[in-house]
Amino acid sequence: MKKPVITEKSEMLSENVSQFTFVVDKRASKPEIKKAVEDAYGVNVKSVNTSIIPAKEKMRSTRAGYVMGRKSSYKKAIITLADGEFIDFYGEL
Repeated sequence: MKKPVITEKSEMLSENVSQFTFVVDKRASKPEIKKAVEDAYGVNVKSVNTSIIPAKEKMRSTRAGYVMGRKSSYKKAIITLADGEFIDFYGEL
């Protein structure tokens, strides 16, 4: 598990369905992801869904014109927690 994904869509999932999104290592399997989340946050994981997000071409402007680059591909895991479980990424604010 590398980092949580904090977007508007992932926040809606966490509030309504108790699902949380993480960027994980491409070689990680579903049982490994489940164990890592349970150990890190002390919750019971109900299911794990994964998808590999493909690389994207990006163009950015510089003083000399435009430069082509790539945004790397990554693996995303959507974790569904057991009923009544929650992960608090923000702590006490």
